[in-house]
Amino acid sequence: MQQADILARVQRRLADEPVTPDPARLAALIREEAVVISDLGVLDIMRQLRDDTTGTGPLEALLADPAVTDICVNGPDAVYVDAGHGLQRSGLTFDSEAAVRRLAARLAASCGRRLDDAQPFCDGHVARADGTLLRFHAVLAPTAHAGTCISLRVLRTASATLDDLVARGALDGERAGVLRGVVEKRKAFVVVGGTGSGKTTLLSALLAEVDPAERIVAIEDTLELTPAHPHVVNLTTRAANAEGAGAIGIADLVRQSLRMRPDRIVVGEIRGAEVVDLLAALNTGHDGGAGTLHANSIEEVPARFEALAALGGLDRAGLHAQLAAAIDVVLVVKRRADGVRVLHQIGVLEGAPVRARVVWDAATGPADGYEELLP
Repeated sequence: MQQADILARVQRRLADEPVTPDPARLAALIREEAVVISDLGVLDIMRQLRDDTTGTGPLEALLADPAVTDICVNGPDAVYVDAGHGLQRSGLTFDSEAAVRRLAARLAASCGRRLDDAQPFCDGHVARADGTLLRFHAVLAPTAHAGTCISLRVLRTASATLDDLVARGALDGERAGVLRGVVEKRKAFVVVGGTGSGKTTLLSALLAEVDPAERIVAIEDTLELTPAHPHVVNLTTRAANAEGAGAIGIADLVRQSLRMRPDRIVVGEIRGAEVVDLLAALNTGHDGGAGTLHANSIEEVPARFEALAALGGLDRAGLHAQLAAAIDVVLVVKRRADGVRVLHQIGVLEGAPVRARVVWDAATGPADGYEELLP
Protein backbone atom coordinates (compact mmCIF):
# COMPACT_ATOMS: atom_id res chain seq x y z
CA MET A 1 0.00 0.00 0.00
CA GLN A 2 1.31 3.47 -0.93
CA GLN A 3 2.18 5.80 1.92
CA ALA A 4 -0.28 8.41 0.62
CA ASP A 5 -3.09 5.83 0.79
CA ILE A 6 -2.13 4.91 4.36
CA LEU A 7 -2.08 8.58 5.31
CA ALA A 8 -5.54 9.16 3.82
CA ARG A 9 -7.00 6.11 5.61
CA VAL A 10 -5.53 7.19 8.96
CA GLN A 11 -6.89 10.71 8.49
CA ARG A 12 -10.38 9.30 7.87
CA ARG A 13 -10.15 7.26 11.07
CA LEU A 14 -8.89 10.25 13.03
CA ALA A 15 -11.99 12.15 11.95
CA ASP A 16 -14.06 9.60 13.86
CA GLU A 17 -11.94 9.79 17.02
CA PRO A 18 -13.70 11.74 19.82
CA VAL A 19 -10.43 13.34 20.95
CA THR A 20 -6.98 13.75 19.49
CA PRO A 21 -5.17 10.44 20.13
CA ASP A 22 -1.89 10.28 22.00
CA PRO A 23 1.26 9.24 20.05
CA ALA A 24 0.93 5.59 21.07
CA ARG A 25 -2.69 5.40 19.86
CA LEU A 26 -1.75 7.21 16.66
CA ALA A 27 1.07 4.76 15.97
CA ALA A 28 -1.35 1.86 16.57
CA LEU A 29 -3.81 3.31 14.04
CA ILE A 30 -1.05 3.62 11.46
CA ARG A 31 0.05 0.01 11.98
CA GLU A 32 -3.55 -1.23 11.71
CA GLU A 33 -4.03 0.49 8.37
CA ALA A 34 -0.60 -0.34 6.96
CA VAL A 35 -0.52 -3.95 8.24
CA VAL A 36 3.20 -4.18 7.44
CA ILE A 37 5.28 -1.09 8.08
CA SER A 38 8.64 -0.29 9.63
CA ASP A 39 9.18 1.95 12.64
CA LEU A 40 10.68 4.57 10.33
CA GLY A 41 7.58 4.39 8.16
CA VAL A 42 5.36 4.96 11.20
CA LEU A 43 7.42 7.98 12.24
CA ASP A 44 7.31 9.40 8.71
CA ILE A 45 3.52 9.17 8.56
CA MET A 46 3.22 10.69 12.04
CA ARG A 47 5.39 13.59 10.86
CA GLN A 48 3.21 14.08 7.79
CA LEU A 49 0.08 14.05 9.94
CA ARG A 50 1.59 16.70 12.19
CA ASP A 51 2.61 18.86 9.23
CA ASP A 52 -0.83 18.51 7.64
CA THR A 53 -2.67 19.48 10.83
CA THR A 54 -0.51 22.06 12.59
CA GLY A 55 2.34 22.84 10.18
CA THR A 56 2.63 23.93 6.58
CA GLY A 57 2.15 20.51 5.01
CA PRO A 58 4.67 19.62 2.28
CA LEU A 59 6.30 23.05 2.68
CA GLU A 60 7.76 21.97 6.03
CA ALA A 61 10.55 20.20 4.12
CA LEU A 62 11.62 23.56 2.64
CA LEU A 63 11.24 25.51 5.88
CA ALA A 64 13.60 23.07 7.59
CA ASP A 65 16.46 24.87 5.81
CA PRO A 66 17.51 27.82 8.02
CA ALA A 67 18.69 29.73 4.93
CA VAL A 68 15.17 29.88 3.44
CA THR A 69 13.57 33.32 3.53
CA ASP A 70 10.69 32.97 1.05
CA ILE A 71 8.48 30.26 -0.42
CA CYS A 72 6.10 30.92 -3.30
CA VAL A 73 3.52 28.36 -4.41
CA ASN A 74 2.07 29.00 -7.87
CA GLY A 75 -0.48 26.21 -8.03
CA PRO A 76 0.18 22.53 -7.32
CA ASP A 77 3.07 22.02 -9.75
CA ALA A 78 5.26 25.09 -9.21
CA VAL A 79 6.88 25.76 -5.82
CA TYR A 80 9.71 28.29 -5.65
CA VAL A 81 12.09 28.90 -2.75
CA ASP A 82 14.60 31.63 -1.92
CA ALA A 83 17.54 30.44 0.16
CA GLY A 84 19.74 33.48 -0.44
CA HIS A 85 20.20 33.28 -4.21
CA GLY A 86 16.85 34.51 -5.46
CA LEU A 87 13.73 32.49 -6.13
CA GLN A 88 14.50 29.08 -7.61
CA ARG A 89 12.11 26.31 -8.54
CA SER A 90 12.14 23.42 -6.08
CA GLY A 91 11.37 19.81 -6.85
CA LEU A 92 8.41 19.84 -4.47
CA THR A 93 4.85 19.53 -5.80
CA PHE A 94 1.35 19.09 -4.35
CA ASP A 95 -0.95 16.20 -5.18
CA SER A 96 -3.65 18.48 -6.55
CA GLU A 97 -5.06 21.98 -6.66
CA ALA A 98 -7.43 20.95 -3.88
CA ALA A 99 -4.44 20.14 -1.64
CA VAL A 100 -3.01 23.64 -2.13
CA ARG A 101 -6.38 25.21 -1.44
CA ARG A 102 -6.84 23.17 1.76
CA LEU A 103 -3.42 24.26 3.02
CA ALA A 104 -4.15 27.91 2.20
CA ALA A 105 -7.52 27.78 3.97
CA ARG A 106 -6.00 26.13 7.05
CA LEU A 107 -3.19 28.66 7.30
CA ALA A 108 -5.70 31.49 6.91
CA ALA A 109 -7.84 30.05 9.69
CA SER A 110 -4.80 29.69 11.96
CA CYS A 111 -4.20 33.44 11.83
CA GLY A 112 -7.87 34.35 12.18
CA ARG A 113 -8.57 35.16 8.54
CA ARG A 114 -11.32 34.16 6.14
CA LEU A 115 -10.42 32.54 2.82
CA ASP A 116 -13.15 31.25 0.54
CA ASP A 117 -14.88 32.02 -2.76
CA ALA A 118 -16.47 35.14 -1.27
CA GLN A 119 -13.08 36.37 0.04
CA PRO A 120 -10.50 34.78 -2.32
CA PHE A 121 -7.39 36.45 -0.88
CA CYS A 122 -6.01 37.18 2.57
CA ASP A 123 -2.82 37.84 4.50
CA GLY A 124 -1.69 37.31 8.06
CA HIS A 125 1.05 35.93 10.29
CA VAL A 126 1.50 32.31 11.33
CA ALA A 127 3.38 31.54 14.57
CA ARG A 128 5.60 28.46 14.49
CA ALA A 129 6.69 26.19 17.32
CA ASP A 130 10.34 27.27 16.96
CA GLY A 131 9.43 30.89 17.71
CA THR A 132 9.69 32.20 14.15
CA LEU A 133 6.81 33.86 12.33
CA LEU A 134 5.65 33.38 8.77
CA ARG A 135 4.14 36.29 6.86
CA PHE A 136 1.37 34.56 4.93
CA HIS A 137 -0.54 35.58 1.82
CA ALA A 138 -2.85 33.52 -0.39
CA VAL A 139 -4.98 34.01 -3.51
CA LEU A 140 -7.44 31.33 -4.53
CA ALA A 141 -8.10 30.11 -8.06
CA PRO A 142 -9.61 31.20 -10.42
CA THR A 143 -8.58 34.69 -9.28
CA ALA A 144 -5.03 33.27 -9.54
CA HIS A 145 -5.04 31.65 -12.98
CA ALA A 146 -2.20 29.21 -12.28
CA GLY A 147 -4.06 27.81 -9.29
CA THR A 148 -4.12 28.77 -5.63
CA CYS A 149 -1.04 30.84 -4.80
CA ILE A 150 0.61 30.90 -1.39
CA SER A 151 3.43 33.26 -0.42
CA LEU A 152 5.39 32.74 2.81
CA ARG A 153 8.09 35.05 4.18
CA VAL A 154 10.11 33.75 7.13
CA LEU A 155 10.41 36.52 9.71
CA ARG A 156 13.37 36.01 11.98
CA THR A 157 14.09 38.57 14.68
CA ALA A 158 17.03 40.80 13.85
CA SER A 159 19.62 41.04 16.62
CA ALA A 160 22.95 41.31 14.77
CA THR A 161 25.44 43.97 15.82
CA LEU A 162 27.57 46.20 13.62
CA ASP A 163 30.57 44.02 14.42
CA ASP A 164 28.60 41.00 13.22
CA LEU A 165 27.82 42.77 9.95
CA VAL A 166 31.47 43.71 9.48
CA ALA A 167 32.42 40.06 10.01
CA ARG A 168 29.86 39.03 7.36
CA GLY A 169 31.26 41.50 4.85
CA ALA A 170 28.18 43.74 4.82
CA LEU A 171 30.36 46.81 5.47
CA ASP A 172 33.92 47.62 6.47
CA GLY A 173 35.29 49.01 9.72
CA GLU A 174 35.45 52.62 8.54
CA ARG A 175 31.79 52.63 7.47
CA ALA A 176 30.85 50.99 10.78
CA GLY A 177 32.54 53.90 12.54
CA VAL A 178 30.59 56.40 10.42
CA LEU A 179 27.30 54.71 11.27
CA ARG A 180 28.16 54.67 14.97
CA GLY A 181 28.76 58.41 14.66
CA VAL A 182 25.35 58.91 13.05
CA VAL A 183 23.72 57.20 16.04
CA GLU A 184 25.86 58.99 18.63
CA LYS A 185 25.10 62.41 17.11
CA ARG A 186 21.37 61.56 17.28
CA LYS A 187 20.87 62.07 13.56
CA ALA A 188 17.55 60.73 12.27
CA PHE A 189 18.02 58.17 9.52
CA VAL A 190 16.17 55.80 7.23
CA VAL A 191 17.46 52.53 5.82
CA VAL A 192 16.43 52.10 2.19
CA GLY A 193 16.47 49.02 -0.01
CA GLY A 194 14.46 46.48 -1.94
CA THR A 195 12.69 43.39 -0.65
CA GLY A 196 15.00 41.11 1.31
CA SER A 197 17.97 43.48 1.09
CA GLY A 198 18.68 43.51 4.84
CA LYS A 199 17.04 46.78 5.90
CA THR A 200 15.72 45.48 9.22
CA THR A 201 19.00 43.75 10.05
CA LEU A 202 21.02 46.95 9.61
CA LEU A 203 18.43 49.00 11.51
CA SER A 204 18.56 46.59 14.44
CA ALA A 205 22.37 46.68 14.46
CA LEU A 206 22.33 50.48 14.62
CA LEU A 207 19.78 50.51 17.44
CA ALA A 208 22.15 48.31 19.43
CA GLU A 209 24.60 51.25 19.33
CA VAL A 210 22.15 53.60 21.09
CA ASP A 211 23.19 54.74 24.57
CA PRO A 212 21.89 52.16 27.08
CA ALA A 213 20.37 54.99 29.12
CA GLU A 214 17.98 55.85 26.28
CA ARG A 215 14.49 54.38 25.79
CA ILE A 216 13.67 53.08 22.31
CA VAL A 217 10.06 52.58 21.21
CA ALA A 218 10.00 50.31 18.15
CA ILE A 219 6.78 50.10 16.11
CA GLU A 220 6.20 47.27 13.63
CA ASP A 221 3.56 45.14 11.96
CA THR A 222 5.29 42.03 13.29
CA LEU A 223 8.02 41.75 15.92
CA GLU A 224 11.36 41.68 14.08
CA LEU A 225 13.47 44.33 15.80
CA THR A 226 15.20 42.83 18.83
CA PRO A 227 18.43 44.84 19.11
CA ALA A 228 21.00 44.11 21.81
CA HIS A 229 19.82 47.07 23.88
CA PRO A 230 18.51 47.00 27.47
CA HIS A 231 15.54 49.35 27.02
CA VAL A 232 13.49 48.58 23.92
CA VAL A 233 9.68 48.73 24.00
CA ASN A 234 8.17 46.83 21.05
CA LEU A 235 4.69 47.80 19.82
CA THR A 236 2.98 45.79 17.07
CA THR A 237 -0.13 46.40 15.00
CA ARG A 238 -3.33 44.35 15.08
CA ALA A 239 -5.63 43.53 12.19
CA ALA A 240 -9.39 43.93 12.36
CA ASN A 241 -11.46 40.99 13.59
CA ALA A 242 -14.05 39.10 11.56
CA GLU A 243 -16.55 41.94 12.17
CA GLY A 244 -14.09 44.49 10.80
CA ALA A 245 -13.42 46.14 14.17
CA GLY A 246 -10.48 46.39 16.54
CA ALA A 247 -7.71 47.25 14.06
CA ILE A 248 -4.62 49.02 15.41
CA GLY A 249 -2.39 50.59 12.76
CA ILE A 250 1.13 51.98 12.65
CA ALA A 251 -0.19 55.55 12.82
CA ASP A 252 -2.12 54.72 16.01
CA LEU A 253 1.01 53.33 17.63
CA VAL A 254 3.16 56.31 16.57
CA ARG A 255 0.71 58.63 18.32
CA GLN A 256 0.67 56.43 21.43
CA SER A 257 4.47 56.28 21.50
CA LEU A 258 4.63 60.04 22.04
CA ARG A 259 3.06 59.51 25.48
CA MET A 260 5.55 56.82 26.46
CA ARG A 261 8.53 59.08 27.14
CA PRO A 262 10.57 57.84 24.15
CA ASP A 263 14.14 58.92 23.55
CA ARG A 264 13.97 57.44 20.06
CA ILE A 265 10.94 56.49 17.98
CA VAL A 266 11.55 53.75 15.41
CA VAL A 267 9.14 52.54 12.72
CA GLY A 268 10.12 49.15 11.35
CA GLU A 269 8.76 49.94 7.90
CA ILE A 270 7.39 53.31 6.76
CA ARG A 271 4.79 52.47 4.15
CA GLY A 272 1.61 54.46 4.66
CA ALA A 273 -0.10 57.50 6.09
CA GLU A 274 1.78 57.04 9.38
CA VAL A 275 4.66 58.94 7.78
CA VAL A 276 2.80 62.17 8.59
CA ASP A 277 2.67 61.37 12.32
CA LEU A 278 6.26 60.16 12.31
CA LEU A 279 7.63 63.31 10.65
CA ALA A 280 5.60 65.45 13.03
CA ALA A 281 7.09 63.54 15.98
CA LEU A 282 10.64 63.91 14.68
CA ASN A 283 10.05 67.66 14.33
CA THR A 284 8.87 68.09 17.92
CA GLY A 285 12.00 67.25 19.87
CA HIS A 286 12.21 63.51 19.23
CA ASP A 287 15.49 63.50 17.34
CA GLY A 288 17.49 60.37 16.56
CA GLY A 289 14.47 58.49 15.18
CA ALA A 290 14.79 55.84 12.49
CA GLY A 291 12.94 53.50 10.18
CA THR A 292 13.12 51.60 6.94
CA LEU A 293 11.68 52.55 3.57
CA HIS A 294 11.13 50.31 0.56
CA ALA A 295 12.89 51.92 -2.40
CA ASN A 296 15.36 50.73 -5.00
CA SER A 297 17.66 53.75 -5.00
CA ILE A 298 18.47 56.83 -2.96
CA GLU A 299 17.10 59.09 -5.69
CA GLU A 300 13.62 57.61 -5.14
CA VAL A 301 13.46 58.60 -1.46
CA PRO A 302 11.86 62.10 -1.75
CA ALA A 303 9.26 60.81 -4.24
CA ARG A 304 8.45 57.84 -2.01
CA PHE A 305 7.90 60.16 0.95
CA GLU A 306 5.67 62.37 -1.23
CA ALA A 307 3.51 59.40 -2.23
CA LEU A 308 3.15 58.16 1.35
CA ALA A 309 2.43 61.64 2.72
CA ALA A 310 -0.36 62.08 0.17
CA LEU A 311 -2.09 59.08 1.76
CA GLY A 312 -2.13 61.02 5.03
CA GLY A 313 -3.42 64.23 3.44
CA LEU A 314 -0.13 66.13 3.51
CA ASP A 315 0.61 68.06 0.32
CA ARG A 316 3.97 68.18 -1.44
CA ALA A 317 5.06 71.53 0.01
CA GLY A 318 4.14 70.48 3.53
CA LEU A 319 5.91 67.15 3.14
CA HIS A 320 9.16 68.73 1.98
CA ALA A 321 9.07 71.29 4.80
CA GLN A 322 8.66 68.49 7.34
CA LEU A 323 11.12 66.12 5.69
CA ALA A 324 13.92 68.67 5.49
CA ALA A 325 13.93 69.09 9.27
CA ALA A 326 13.12 65.49 10.23
CA ILE A 327 15.47 63.14 8.33
CA ASP A 328 19.23 63.65 8.15
CA VAL A 329 20.82 60.50 6.70
CA VAL A 330 19.81 57.83 4.20
CA LEU A 331 21.49 54.42 4.20
CA VAL A 332 21.03 52.25 1.11
CA VAL A 333 21.45 48.47 1.33
CA LYS A 334 21.26 45.94 -1.46
CA ARG A 335 21.57 42.23 -1.98
CA ARG A 336 24.25 41.23 -4.46
CA ALA A 337 23.84 38.46 -7.01
CA ASP A 338 25.69 36.06 -4.69
CA GLY A 339 23.12 36.67 -1.94
CA VAL A 340 25.35 38.81 0.31
CA ARG A 341 23.60 41.89 1.71
CA VAL A 342 25.84 44.98 1.78
CA LEU A 343 25.80 48.68 2.57
CA HIS A 344 25.67 50.23 -0.89
CA GLN A 345 25.41 53.99 -0.33
CA ILE A 346 25.29 56.66 2.36
CA GLY A 347 23.39 59.84 1.55
CA VAL A 348 21.96 62.99 3.05
CA LEU A 349 18.73 64.90 2.46
CA GLU A 350 19.14 68.58 1.73
CA GLY A 351 17.56 71.60 0.07
CA ALA A 352 14.01 72.74 -0.46
CA PRO A 353 12.40 70.93 -2.12
CA VAL A 354 14.35 68.09 -0.55
CA ARG A 355 16.68 66.05 -2.69
CA ALA A 356 18.86 63.09 -1.78
CA ARG A 357 22.60 63.34 -2.36
CA VAL A 358 25.07 60.47 -2.19
CA VAL A 359 28.12 61.18 0.02
CA TRP A 360 29.60 57.67 -0.12
CA ASP A 361 29.21 54.90 -2.66
CA ALA A 362 30.66 51.40 -2.40
CA ALA A 363 31.90 51.62 -5.99
CA THR A 364 33.21 55.19 -6.15
CA GLY A 365 34.05 55.99 -2.53
CA PRO A 366 33.51 59.26 -0.59
CA ALA A 367 32.01 62.44 -2.07
CA ASP A 368 31.48 65.99 -0.80
CA GLY A 369 29.86 66.01 2.61
CA TYR A 370 31.18 62.63 3.73
CA GLU A 371 33.62 64.22 6.17
CA GLU A 372 30.74 65.77 8.09
CA LEU A 373 29.53 62.29 9.03
CA LEU A 374 32.86 61.09 10.33
CA PRO A 375 32.92 60.57 14.13
